[in-house]
Amino acid sequence: MAPSNTTQAPKGAKKATKPSAKAGAAAKAVNSHKVRKVRLSTTFHQPKTLKLSRAPKYPRKSVQAETGVEQHKVLIHPLNTESAMKKIEENNTLVFIVDTKANKRQIKDALKKQYDVDTVKINTLIRPDGTKKAFARLTPDVDALDIAATKLNIV
Repeated sequence: MAPSNTTQAPKGAKKATKPSAKAGAAAKAVNSHKVRKVRLSTTFHQPKTLKLSRAPKYPRKSVQAETGVEQHKVLIHPLNTESAMKKIEENNTLVFIVDTKANKRQIKDALKKQYDVDTVKINTLIRPDGTKKAFARLTPDVDALDIAATKLNIV
């Protein structure tokens, strides 16, 4: 047999590759670490960036609105109906007509300032005529009938 001109590589040796193939393999190795971000929300929110506070050139309102209720306008007047008198005698509770915008804390503070009485509980309701009624349950050591007679002059 005649010897051939081609040389054969040993079994363990790698094949010679083209430079473009090497570059392609390197590019795949670099880009394979890129992981897609899993989006769990259906909406996209812009990132929070610098938001400057407003600096208006002129006020949008000419006069500022009043805030809340003034202290001396909370209690309008005590109520002296038959049912209110029954509450005073049996439940140690005073009944007042109060400002509709006043809350229970404001009513409690106004009672403390004006009549110097401590309350256990304040219940309120809006009457059909649009006014607010407050039931002030007094502490057991204070007698509501005594307060109604001396300070409120309704008994």
